[in-house]
Amino acid sequence: MTTASQRTVQVLEQIVKVVPVGTNLALLQLMWAMITGSFLSSRGAIHSALARTGFRPGEIRRSWRALRWGKWHIDEFVQRFRQQVEQTGQWQTHEYGGYRPVAVDTTAYWRPRLQGWPGKLYRQLAGKAMTGIGFGLIADVGQVDEQRLPLIRAMVRGHDAAESEMTLKERTVTKAARLLKENEVLLHDGGISLAQLQAVGAARFVVRLGTNCTARRPYLPLYKGKGRRPSRGILVRPLTRKWKDRLLAATRPDVTTTFDFQERTITAYGWHQLMRADLKVADDHQRFSIWVFADPLFKSPLVLGTNLSVAAEVIFNLYLDRWPVEQIPLVAKQLLGCQRQFVFAHTSCWRLGELAFLVGNILTWLAILLPPQPTGYWDRHPKKRRGGYAGSWPRLFFQKISFLRGNFEKSGRRQTIYQRELMLIGG
Repeated sequence: MTTASQRTVQVLEQIVKVVPVGTNLALLQLMWAMITGSFLSSRGAIHSALARTGFRPGEIRRSWRALRWGKWHIDEFVQRFRQQVEQTGQWQTHEYGGYRPVAVDTTAYWRPRLQGWPGKLYRQLAGKAMTGIGFGLIADVGQVDEQRLPLIRAMVRGHDAAESEMTLKERTVTKAARLLKENEVLLHDGGISLAQLQAVGAARFVVRLGTNCTARRPYLPLYKGKGRRPSRGILVRPLTRKWKDRLLAATRPDVTTTFDFQERTITAYGWHQLMRADLKVADDHQRFSIWVFADPLFKSPLVLGTNLSVAAEVIFNLYLDRWPVEQIPLVAKQLLGCQRQFVFAHTSCWRLGELAFLVGNILTWLAILLPPQPTGYWDRHPKKRRGGYAGSWPRLFFQKISFLRGNFEKSGRRQTIYQRELMLIGG
């Protein structure tokens, strides 16, 4: 076996060791089929993917049973994977102004023809809500050898098949807020409001706001001497916008600053000590700031809300580290071919999706650590790519090996068979 294959098998072995004997081997074989790209050619069918990887019919049935009925939980696998990454000492978390980013996202495996699954989520490509298996992802963001890498911290699955998208988002940010450490910041894209983040008790957050967002000052304007006395603070509108035939002017910012980022100048406008526009001054409220970043590369400015009292450059850099979490479902669905699923039991739908996310994160990490591999005879000068091993590993590894039977099964006879197989292939 090559060095890359040995390293890969060692990683998978350490992850599945915590589950009962038999289940661990079956799950390892299923994860191996994902890593080798067999789900791409099988179009998401589990049995076909395992058969293309070279496993026998009995092993295929055991892997399928372990997926649905096996006694295991994805949180155990995530924690063991994180331990391996931390033990190497090569992954370093990002830090800006003393704060570390924790990215949060919700995604789905789209199953428009899945019967008996009432839950729907909004799909941007279709422009409407579609049947899908929703997940929440929470990931730390760091780097290995100058390559940015997300590291899964936790996954959130639905309570049931009928759970709404908004409920899933609320439970995801609730769990993320509970997992935050003293110097960590929750990062979220649009789709969730400041009110929801404040309701779950997020100690520190940076969230993208709409270009038409508004806020209020935490004090009342002066009474003009006639009419009803004001009960709400002065309205703050960060950006100018048009409503019908009226032009609504932007509020003058409290602070304006500039900083350099990747050889261009970013202009930041800030409004501090704000409260939500739906609250009155007498209500209990948490104060926050709004930052608007004008980047010469983009026509529309970036509008962020945060409860951190730090420099604008820190807020900008923190939010940019929210995007690596998108890489996890991208690798799992597009590169590994798990966007299609031919499982129908609710438990199998959730478990297969969770395993695909984890395998995608493992594959990305290994692609950075291991030497670059050519994708074909034409690739004479291979470079490291995120998930770049998915296309080359099926040609590198012996597919029909009985994986680690000596470590997973107690029978001495089976261990002897495993050692004999290694000798036959030169391992």
